[in-house]
Amino acid sequence: MSSSQVSPSSILFARGLIARLSTWPALRVAVDQGWGGPESAEKRTWLASVIVDTFEEEDTLPDAPYVETMLLQVLDDEFDLVLEDDSAEQIAKDVMQLWAAAQANNTAIIIELEEKAEKLSKKKVEVQIQGPEEGDDEDWESESEGDEEEAPTLLDSGRTQRQKPEVEVDEDGFTTVKGKGQNHK
Repeated sequence: MSSSQVSPSSILFARGLIARLSTWPALRVAVDQGWGGPESAEKRTWLASVIVDTFEEEDTLPDAPYVETMLLQVLDDEFDLVLEDDSAEQIAKDVMQLWAAAQANNTAIIIELEEKAEKLSKKKVEVQIQGPEEGDDEDWESESEGDEEEAPTLLDSGRTQRQKPEVEVDEDGFTTVKGKGQNHK
């Protein structure tokens, strides 16, 4: 296939991939929060194109574990996102189904995904960030046991500590700013 000719099944597959990636909660958060930088949305589309190219250019059809590994690698490299759930596995399985649907010219699945992606694009992503689990922060502490150093003691240089002047607010609600070195007593 020449690069100037794109098959209808490739276009269908790409449309389905973009829609499916747009509905993936982990990637939605990464894009909405800009974890991939200002071009996060473009990176999502780029990921879809990489997957399409992989399916079209490989001699052997990629399998779900290969796609899952690719997804996890891109999330880590491009969005600094390391998943601890199994969502990438499900996305990889969905990619395999999308490929089969596109090859069979089954537009119903792709249209359904695009409609779902369109509805979700109008909703704000809900984020629930978990802090480190109890005991997670102990790893680095245990490595340096015995090598503990005390924080250096600050020496009094003989200067008296200045107090910050009180903030002056005029009757219009504006704060008066005073320059350094001026005596404002």
